Amino acid sequence: MRVVVLGAGVVGVASAWYLADAGHEVTVVERQPEAGKETSFANGGQISVGHAEPWARPAVLPKIVKWLGREDAPMLFRPRASLAQWEWGLRFLFECLPRRLARNTRELVGLALYSRDCLRALRERTGIEYQSSRRGILHFCTDEQEFATLARHAEAMRRLGVEREVKSSAECIALEPALGSSTVDIVGGVHTAQDESGDAFEFTQGLARLAQARGVSFRYGTTVRAIETAADRVTGVTAHGPGGERIEGEVYVVALGSYSPLLCAPIGVRVPVYPLKGYSITIPLAPEQAAVAPNVSLTDEACKIVISRLGNRLRSAGTAELGGYDTEVNAIRCEAILERVRQLFPRLAPFGEVTRWAGLRPSTPNNVPLIGGTRLRNLYLNTGHGTLGWTLACGSGRALADLVSGRRPEVGFNFQ
Repeated sequence: MRVVVLGAGVVGVASAWYLADAGHEVTVVERQPEAGKETSFANGGQISVGHAEPWARPAVLPKIVKWLGREDAPMLFRPRASLAQWEWGLRFLFECLPRRLARNTRELVGLALYSRDCLRALRERTGIEYQSSRRGILHFCTDEQEFATLARHAEAMRRLGVEREVKSSAECIALEPALGSSTVDIVGGVHTAQDESGDAFEFTQGLARLAQARGVSFRYGTTVRAIETAADRVTGVTAHGPGGERIEGEVYVVALGSYSPLLCAPIGVRVPVYPLKGYSITIPLAPEQAAVAPNVSLTDEACKIVISRLGNRLRSAGTAELGGYDTEVNAIRCEAILERVRQLFPRLAPFGEVTRWAGLRPSTPNNVPLIGGTRLRNLYLNTGHGTLGWTLACGSGRALADLVSGRRPEVGFNFQ
C-alpha cells in the first residue's frame, strides 16, 4: 500500500523504516529541512527500558505542590486559558491513582522491552551508529528516603521483567567513578545494566538515510496544513512546500508529536496529547575533561535530570513545563540543570561553550503512547511518547507497521 507518514522525528522515521520493511510504498512529510530536528534533536540520550515508568504516580503529587512557584522546579505548571491544558492536567491527577499507575507501568514496560529487542535487531542488521553506550543506566539518590522508595520499587519492576540491581553509595561510585568528586552525597541507587544511551538525532538521521536507500521518499520543508476526509476515510493532505500542495496515499500515519492533536481535531479525531516542554544542555569535553567525565548514563532522582556521555560531549536534560507550544529557551531552567552538573562533577569546571536547547515532548496524561487506528479507517496514530520517544521508537514503529499490514503485533500492549 501507499503510506504517507506525517513527521520525521525518531518515531516517524522508525515507522517509515518498518513500513517499508513490510513491503509498503512510503512517503514521509516533514516541515523541517531534515529528519530529527525537533523533539528528537537534543534529548537526554537514554534508551531507558528499565525506567519506562509514568510521571503520573502518587508520589509526585506532594512534590508538585512543593514545586509551585519555583521557576527552576523539575515540573512546572504555567496556567493558560486553554481547555486542552486543564483537561490534560485533571486527567494526569486521575492517572496518579495507584491502580492506574500499575496498569500504565505494565503497558510501558511491555512496549519498552519489545522496543529494545527491535533496536538491537536493527543495529545488528544495519550496523547503524549513534554514539551508543551499553554500560546501563545508574539511577542514583541523594536522599535516604528517596533511596528507600527506589529500592522497594526495584522489586516490583523485577516482577515485570526489568532487571534492576540496588547499589550502595560505594557501589554507585565504583560503577561511575566520576561521582566520587560530587559535592552532594550519593546515598545509593539502582542500576539497570541492560539499558543503553546514544544520540537520538544521529540515530534518526542515520535511519532516515537507510530508509531512503531502500525507497522511502522524504519530502522535507513541507508543512501539512490539513487532513482531507470523505465519509470514513482520509482522501489526502494539503501541504505547503516543494513539489505541490496535495499529497495522497492509501493509508496515513500521524507521527507529529505534540502537534498531532492540532491537525487531528478539525477532522473529529481526539488525540489526548499535550506538550511538556523539556530542556537540555550539551557540554563539549576537552581531552582533560573527557578523562574525568562520567561514562555511565545517569538519572538524578532529586532533580529529575538525566546525564549521558555522547562521545566528546556531555548531555544533561530534564524538567517538564506544562505551558503550551512555546519553544523559547528559559535561561533559568537551563542554568538549574547546569548548576546540578557542577555540583555532581566539579572536576569538569570550567565548562566550554554550553549549548542550551528546549523541545516539546508529546505527552499523554498517563504517559502511555497512542499507537493504532482511529475512527477513520485509513488513519493511524503513532504519537504521545512523552519522555520515552527514543526508548519506544523502534517497538512503536514495528508494531504500527504490523497493524497497517493487518497483522497482530508481537507485543502485549493496548493498541488503539
